[in-house]
Amino acid sequence: MGTKTVDETGAGTEHDETAVDATEPDGVTDETQDAPGTDDESAAGESAAGESEAGEDKERGPSGVGQGAAAVVSAALGLVSLTGSWLGTVAAARETLVGQLETAADAGVATQVKEIYGDAWNTSAVWGGMFALTALIVGVAVLARPAFGTPGRTVQAPWIKSVAWAGVSLGVIGLLLAVLKYTDVLLGLPATG
Repeated sequence: MGTKTVDETGAGTEHDETAVDATEPDGVTDETQDAPGTDDESAAGESAAGESEAGEDKERGPSGVGQGAAAVVSAALGLVSLTGSWLGTVAAARETLVGQLETAADAGVATQVKEIYGDAWNTSAVWGGMFALTALIVGVAVLARPAFGTPGRTVQAPWIKSVAWAGVSLGVIGLLLAVLKYTDVLLGLPATG
């Protein structure tokens, strides 16, 4: 299909429909002017899609990443309370050194054992208990969080609950062991004399 146009000399020539008409500005053809979905319409469609995605994010609420991280921290702290920590080891070594410095050379064996080893053992138990208590508090806070959250959003991912319960369990066990170590019920100092 061809269209007939008149050039400057007045002679009629036949061109394709895609040919540029001399009356159109900047080489824009009729097809591009009348084409649906121009830049303005596509930009409006993209912004509407972006607004609907943002609306969906608001409806979904928080993703629970913070709760998941807190649950993992709780479980890790509970594990540290059972296995021991660098802080507990350093504090126990310091207490051993203090006991050696403060104990007289002519002190009895019972006094030396208590001052040098007993206080270090108790210090280690205190640090383990602090880690266990922290694990317990963080785990309980994660489990209780949905009750204080957005009213429509009380569902918590199952893995978050599982890890938080692990942190609570390890915290309880660690706290129990720390109390038993501190009171010399578990692995108390040997009897002297």
